[in-house]
Amino acid sequence: MAVDLIIFDCDGVLVDSEVISCRAHADVLTRHGYPITSEQVSERFLGRSTKQANLEIETELGRKLPEAYHGDLQDELFRAFEADLEAIRGIHDVLDVVTQFVCVASSGSHPRMRVSLGRTGLYERLAPNIFSSSQVTNGKPAPDLFLFAAKEMGVPPERCVVIEDSLAGIAGARAARMKVLGFYGGSHCGAGHAETLRQAGADLTFSDMHQLPELVRQVAADALTG
Repeated sequence: MAVDLIIFDCDGVLVDSEVISCRAHADVLTRHGYPITSEQVSERFLGRSTKQANLEIETELGRKLPEAYHGDLQDELFRAFEADLEAIRGIHDVLDVVTQFVCVASSGSHPRMRVSLGRTGLYERLAPNIFSSSQVTNGKPAPDLFLFAAKEMGVPPERCVVIEDSLAGIAGARAARMKVLGFYGGSHCGAGHAETLRQAGADLTFSDMHQLPELVRQVAADALTG
């Protein structure tokens, strides 16, 4: 199997944003009447779209989140990104050497990715091939976003490899019948994260982004001989 397209998740794969994001979500949700810790945000909503998370929270609350919540969350996130966000170590080096097409498929919004990828020098390297769950009917763990990204890039699903750090993302990639590599190099990943990703169906797992080119070659070779 030739690999023609590498599809990157954004948060926790390109940018080390998950700890920052979970903390911001927890702080703003708590201020708006839904007490929750950053650890609980990570456990429940990692890899899922804000829309999906909000629907679940509103169902529990029995009411809509106030309109101010959405603006407060964006302001808090963007302030934190500008202050603390960094690219995942090695990602710029990898983008310098991979020969495949690359794109982004994220549960995050386009405005959020413009800030996070822009802050880390990645936006200009990846635009316009940046796709959000807001562009499809169903976000991760449905396959819609990955299939949409592959179609937009003109590559069949079976010639794509997805790089993901979340269970929802791995489930979505598998549902799209794509190979998926589980990345556990973000600061939010604990000791058991690699095994969790393997159990979820990741073909291979890794924590150093510099390993990616070789792992993509390995996945392609395994598909030919398997």
